[in-house]
Order: sequence, then structure tokens, then C-alpha cells
Amino acid sequence: MKVFRDVAPADALGRPAAVTIGAYDGVHRGHLAVLRLVHDLAAARDLGTVVVTFDRHPAEVVRPESAPRLLTTLEQKLELLDATGLVDACLVIAFDDRRSKETAPEFVHDVLVDSLHARIVVVGADFHFGYQRGGNVALLEGMGADLGFEVIGLGLVKEHPGALPFSSTRVREALAAADVALAAELLGRDHEVRGVVESGDRRGRELGFPTANVAVSERTCLPADGVYAGTFVDAEGAEHRAAIRLGRRPTFYEDHGLLLLEAHLLDFEGDLYGQQVAVRFRARIRGQERFATIDDLVAQMHRDLADCRRLLA
Repeated sequence: MKVFRDVAPADALGRPAAVTIGAYDGVHRGHLAVLRLVHDLAAARDLGTVVVTFDRHPAEVVRPESAPRLLTTLEQKLELLDATGLVDACLVIAFDDRRSKETAPEFVHDVLVDSLHARIVVVGADFHFGYQRGGNVALLEGMGADLGFEVIGLGLVKEHPGALPFSSTRVREALAAADVALAAELLGRDHEVRGVVESGDRRGRELGFPTANVAVSERTCLPADGVYAGTFVDAEGAEHRAAIRLGRRPTFYEDHGLLLLEAHLLDFEGDLYGQQVAVRFRARIRGQERFATIDDLVAQMHRDLADCRRLLA
């Protein structure tokens, strides 16, 4: 998959394009269904398949106070789009203050016509774009009739009639409810977060459970606090079974403890400091608890590891 930033070079694909536009946060199963449709439409008309997405969620610029936490970094999103095998190119738009003030017709001419030579544009039926959300499917259809592209507005994808639709919002809701199994069902894979292993206060090591403390962006969408079974992917790409603890360690801190993401790798010894890693959540073991004594905590941690081994067997 070719990746372009802001503007695709003239005739970058050597042919016009079928284009889909969206945040594509999470690249979940609903997104995959849309990508298959765009790919099939493109193949039938000898067009290139192009995803137009953004370097950040547009809400971070236009309404930062209510912008959603992100399911994927831009790097993850591009990797996932590439891995589908359905996309020829991805145009990443730098969504900044200037771009947020671009009118909908300006966006159409700049991106869809001049840059991508779009012949088909596939978006959600409730798609809005341009300054103050001035553009919608009806505007795209009107401009497309004059500029030579067809517009398809899709409803949210469902697994079957009557089912709830796949959506990034549903994934976030599942994570907030600690339902990482539902999140995985919607995503088509375990929810993964990425960060750098940093030095901590070594409490886990002192208790006999050394952990890798993973610092993630505050924009990252994390599950609810608790203990999870999952996997840890090191900088070399090796995947290790892990017991994952996410929370503020109320046994040690009465109030305002720092939110920590810690992974205890099963049957592993080695130095992980400074590595860029990934943590994948497979199943929830329990919620965050405050223990009366350190001995009680250690006993529970042994039970957590046993549960973790069982769930990951």
C-alpha cells in the first residue's frame, strides 16, 4: 500500500480511483466490509482503491473537549489497512486548524478531483465534512454529477439484520465496560495498545512479580482498570503471554495514584527497558481491588497468574 501525505502526486496510481473517506479508527470489522466493497467496485471498473484518512481524529481540532480516545495510532491504522490487502493507497490528511476551515467544495476539488481523480466515493450515510460540517452526502452527489464521480452513502455495517452495528464507538464502550472479549469480536482481533517500557518503582519485582511498565499516550483508549490476561509483543516482534495490570494500585496509594499499565511476562527473563512494545488484551480476570495487607495482595497475584495461564492455554 502506498502512503501519501496531504497530496497524492499526479497520476500516482496510474489510473483514477475509488475512494473511501473516514477516520478509520480501529479498522474494525465494519471498516473491513466497506473496504471490500470499495475494492470490488474498483476492480470492476479498473480503478485504484484509496482510503483518505487523517493524521489525528478531526474532533481533536474542532471539539477537543469531547474528542474520543483513539483505538489505534496512525502507525497502527496504516499497518492494519495495509494488512487487509484491499487498499492500493492511503492519503493521510494533516488535519490542523487550516484544514478545519477548508470548505466542503474546496475539499472536494483539492482532494477528490485534483489529487485522486475520483470516479467513485464511498462514505457513511451520515458523513459530514468541511468547515462547520457544511458538506454531506447530498452535496457530494451534486458535485459528483458535475465533476464525474459517483457517490455511495452506506449505513453502518451489521453482522446480520437486527444486530447492533459495528462501530468505533461500540468498541470504546466495550473497553470502558472492561469487555475486551466484545471489543475483540468487533475489531476482529485483540485490542492492542503501544508504548515504551519505562522504569517504575519496582514494587512488582519486590513482590516477586517483575513487570514491564508501558507508557502510552494519554490519547490512547484503554480498557477499564483491572487485571487482564493477554500478550506482550517486544521490539523484535516476539509475542509473550502476560498478566496485565491496569490501574492506580489502591493498596499502595489511597488517592490519586498514577494510572499504570504493567505487564508481567510469563516464563520470561530479560531487559525490556526502552523498547517500543505492544500490549494486547485477551480476557479480563478481575477488577481493581484494594487489599488489607501485602500478603493478601501477593496471594491474589498468584491466583491471577494461575487464571492467566488457564485463559491463555
